[in-house]
Amino acid sequence: MSSATSTRRDFLRRSSATIAEMAGAFGLSRICRGSDASPWKMRLACSSINFSSLPIEQAVERIAGLGFDAIDVWSAYVGCPHLDDALNRLGADGLVELLKKHKLDLYSFSVYVGGYARYAELLGKVGGGVAVRGSGRFSDPDDLTKSMKQFLEGLKPELELAEKYDSYLAIENHSGKSLLNFMDSIKAFTDLNDHPRLGIALAPYHIQINGESVEEAIKTCGKQLLFFYAWQHAPGTGQLPGIGPTDCRPWLKALAEVKFRYPVTPFMHHEPEPDEMAEVMAKSRDYLKSSYSATVSG
Repeated sequence: MSSATSTRRDFLRRSSATIAEMAGAFGLSRICRGSDASPWKMRLACSSINFSSLPIEQAVERIAGLGFDAIDVWSAYVGCPHLDDALNRLGADGLVELLKKHKLDLYSFSVYVGGYARYAELLGKVGGGVAVRGSGRFSDPDDLTKSMKQFLEGLKPELELAEKYDSYLAIENHSGKSLLNFMDSIKAFTDLNDHPRLGIALAPYHIQINGESVEEAIKTCGKQLLFFYAWQHAPGTGQLPGIGPTDCRPWLKALAEVKFRYPVTPFMHHEPEPDEMAEVMAKSRDYLKSSYSATVSG
């Protein structure tokens, strides 16, 4: 090995360590560790896709200005530019500096498009976090246990990346033909999963489509719940808590019972233009905070 090569590797190693230290200095990694303290303390995150028409700098500014604790950065689902822009233009140090400027913690990357492997190193360099992805479909439509075992086995390469980059992998439930869908598949997942860096991203929207209990789903996930969409099955902005008809206080009670360690994320798809989005997101934020005060901290 030449001295020039050795020097370059030492420089890159020191640079990576510096970025990780910067991330930890303002809570990027800590936001993903949470606490078992009682009473349960609710924190709030916002998904960048809800401001997908804005560049990532403006989306971060909006989310921070709304008083959220953390951000969930989306890859190119329906054209959201944020995660690829962070990967290709900002880089790890640029993303760290952007979030530090706005005092916003990084919670997660949503990698439905592109996949976790594409963004794993970036997530690790900015301090680690949760990567959210879908479950795919049954490998054997007549055998849930067999399909779930094969799915979990297939996650091994991604879980090795999660270990390498101090991150976690959260699988979202989805109605329709997805493997992780009904309560029986959620239970199969939690019964068969024994990996400490693997869990569930629970979407009540899809639980409600199935006519099942969101609170029961939360309790079934238990400590394996890594991401919670505060998202109801309703049209338009009614998908958000406090805007649509669902009483979300039982959801928060259930989250408190399982001592959910991560931020709660009010969410909707097909967002309106940014000003209206900010207005309804602020109402949803206030609703969640008042519901938390009434049901948990009060």
